[in-house]
Amino acid sequence: MKTDFSLIINGQAVAGERGTFAVLNPATEEAVAQCPFASPDQVDQAVKAAGAAFQSWQYSSRETRVAALNAIADRFEAHAAELAEIITLEQGKPLALAQFEVGGAIAWTRHAATLDIPVEVIEDSEVRRAELHRKPLGVVGSITPWNWPLLIAVWHLMPAIRTGNTVVVKPSSMTPFNTLRMVELMNECLPAGVVNVVTGEGGIGSSMVKHEGIRKIVFTGSTPTGQTIMRNAADNLKRLTLELGGNDAGIVLPDADLDALAPKIFQTAFFNMGQTCAALKRLYVHESQYDALVEKLADIARAQKVGPGMDEGVTFGPVQNRDQFELVSALVEDARSKGARIVTGGERVGDKGYFYAPTIVADITDGTRLVDEEQFGPVLPVIRYSDVDDALRRANDNPNGLGGSVWSSDIDKARAVASRLECGTAWINNHAEVLPHCPFGGSKMSGLGVEFGQDGLLEYTQSQLLNISKG
Repeated sequence: MKTDFSLIINGQAVAGERGTFAVLNPATEEAVAQCPFASPDQVDQAVKAAGAAFQSWQYSSRETRVAALNAIADRFEAHAAELAEIITLEQGKPLALAQFEVGGAIAWTRHAATLDIPVEVIEDSEVRRAELHRKPLGVVGSITPWNWPLLIAVWHLMPAIRTGNTVVVKPSSMTPFNTLRMVELMNECLPAGVVNVVTGEGGIGSSMVKHEGIRKIVFTGSTPTGQTIMRNAADNLKRLTLELGGNDAGIVLPDADLDALAPKIFQTAFFNMGQTCAALKRLYVHESQYDALVEKLADIARAQKVGPGMDEGVTFGPVQNRDQFELVSALVEDARSKGARIVTGGERVGDKGYFYAPTIVADITDGTRLVDEEQFGPVLPVIRYSDVDDALRRANDNPNGLGGSVWSSDIDKARAVASRLECGTAWINNHAEVLPHCPFGGSKMSGLGVEFGQDGLLEYTQSQLLNISKG
């Protein structure tokens, strides 16, 4: 991969005013490359560039924006192998999963190009015609996480551009390179200043949130950070889309076909090494099938090949960073100390890199940190229940409400249970599936607003009623 990365401000490659910082490969704990370290003044420069570009981009035609998005998708396709390699080296996931992420970024970009911004006719009478129009907000600030760094950046940026906004994006300092390269490619297809990127910590994110020139913040990350963003955005009433933490529960009903569902349950819990906001993080299983399902999940976990994402045949990469690795380890050790049974895993793999064995924990219940808190890593607690209503109560007894699922051979029965889950998305015989045409967002402490589909697109707009008198 290339190693000379720059900020992009007003279409120009710019060095960071505060020098550079090292980005580590989580498989080796060694530096991938040096990343430019922006200053708060450069955040201001990026916002001003985006603000200047907005003066014309807001009036660009539908055809111009659609063509730009399709051209961007073409550039991503042409550089797909490069983007996937960057993701694996800085994020850690197996190369095949990184290729999947790039493919998703391309597909989401093309889908954004197909969306239209409606004009709703509220009234058309002899007296008046009232039309509800949707207009862009201005400069959008995007702050992205380290788990799906390219895909989530695309989720933020493409609807913003499609609706006529301009953008300043700040990626996680743990995975900045794919976003820097992405914005570089996007600037080959867009007017200068439409998309800008700044990297670094030490007040970069808070400078964006507080900046009066940014009209909306879209953030994916932890609930505490989302709360801080909401407080800091209050002074100038920024619009917000916050996709925050989750502690998604799955309920396996007594009639479930375990042979058919166990691989899907494992995949949706351990997708991206469990580092997915809407991954299945707590599994409630009826006592009649508990032991059998625990062992099936453990067998799948034992079959994983753990190692560096660039190595052939690897199915399971490292946890992305030391802090997250230590949190996962602490939650497992806390469960172990309270009598939970570590069926498989529960330990570090090797002595270099943040590798943690895929772990199934049994004989555990609510009130244990591993159940009550979001682990965001390769560990699944499996909880026994005897009554479905009680399982529902326990699944809902959590401040988070991102997703949930019900697993059953009887769809009608599963639908009745799923409709009672307190979450933004309820899946049946699946989990963690997000689609470009289906709105996705959290309830309770898991977020504010939605992404994807028509509803997600319109979050980047403000309404204006055009009231035409015919009198």
